Amino acid sequence: SRSSVIQCKPGGNCPSRHRGMTRQLSPLSVAEDSAAPILELQNRSPSGICRHSRVERQSRSGEEGTQTHTEGSSQEAEGQTRCQSCTSTFLKLIWRFLIILSVSSSWVGTTQFVKITYETFDCPFFMTWFSTNWNIMVFPIYYSGHLATAQEKQSPIRKFRECSRIFGEDGLTLKLFLKRTAPFSILWTLTNYLYLLALKKLTATDVSALFCCNKAFVFLLSWIVLKDRFMGARIVAAIMAITGIVMMAYADGFQGDSIIGVAYAVGSASTSALYKVLFKMFLGSANFGEAAHFVSTLGFFNLIFISVTPIILYFTKVEYWSPFSAVPWGYLCGVAGLWLAFNILVNVGVVLTYPILISIGTVLSVPGNAAVDLLKHKMIFSVVRLGATIIICIGFLLMLLPEEWDEITLRFINSLKEKKSEDHADDITDSSVHTRSRSRANGTVSIPLA
Repeated sequence: SRSSVIQCKPGGNCPSRHRGMTRQLSPLSVAEDSAAPILELQNRSPSGICRHSRVERQSRSGEEGTQTHTEGSSQEAEGQTRCQSCTSTFLKLIWRFLIILSVSSSWVGTTQFVKITYETFDCPFFMTWFSTNWNIMVFPIYYSGHLATAQEKQSPIRKFRECSRIFGEDGLTLKLFLKRTAPFSILWTLTNYLYLLALKKLTATDVSALFCCNKAFVFLLSWIVLKDRFMGARIVAAIMAITGIVMMAYADGFQGDSIIGVAYAVGSASTSALYKVLFKMFLGSANFGEAAHFVSTLGFFNLIFISVTPIILYFTKVEYWSPFSAVPWGYLCGVAGLWLAFNILVNVGVVLTYPILISIGTVLSVPGNAAVDLLKHKMIFSVVRLGATIIICIGFLLMLLPEEWDEITLRFINSLKEKKSEDHADDITDSSVHTRSRSRANGTVSIPLA
């Protein structure tokens, strides 16, 4: 016979009719008796709910809430950091793109304005002299930027003396002014003058493409004079530049204005390369302030000493204009302003961004001038000229390769090989895990070897 067992709620009174009943011991009653002290400790509350378990649950829920809040805040912080990094990267890309576009646009605008000015004013040396005089404003523009951005502002005289260290520890003296400025001023004037003479004979696209050969000439002169590192890729680029020059001269059969224009353009590129190599040899590297000071000094030298040359050309009627009111000052100011903007952008871009971006902006002037010549002047490019332009541009881009480009390429290839081997190992591991899971599902257990 089974004895009825009545379980009373904690805190409640059991019926009196069950007090006198005797229970037979059974496994269930033994378990209840052994569990009685635990039930007594947990059921001290009048409501019959375990307070200890409630406290544990509350503490656990509090810890879980704290962990969840911490994880949420860390995820939010990581999201904000990623957003800020993406925003800064995007702004840097926009800034670099604007620098490239500005350099290319200013050079294209200068070349096209010169072509327009030639329609009413055929005086290339006067245009060169007039545009070079505007270089005097480079240092005042730099100092204005210094006043607008620098926290510790310096006086103009102090800043001028600080930037004069490019000439030496003693600063700019009369001897150094004549010794260092005169050759660079002559090279600057020859570069621009020959470039303008080439624009009289050739299209803007051809001249801008031939001027890009100065990069190859800089490498050759640096290799010979400065004993720079030999690079096979740059030798190939120099050969391509020379090939493009020959093809450009051959386009019209090595006769007429074409060969003279090619000679002028190549001479402009050569003097530009010589200017850069000599600057690196005698003056070394310069920051933006020192470069601005040097360019302004060139403009000042041009105004004082080279002003005699356009006067002589005027009275000898080599470059004669009459009347004086017939001079297109608007076009001349446009050429000078765009040339000044190009020089400032080149110096600013080298300091604020990578020099390779400035070079890319220069080479992009070739397709820019080609688009203007095609749409506005209805130029028809021959196959030989087009091929020569493409070869010169490719050689220019090869010149932009870094000196360790071969080592960087080998590292990149090795990293790709390592990544492929790791992916292959991961695939093998995944396939083995899949095989083990299938064998377990089929009832077989694979025992791994120790």
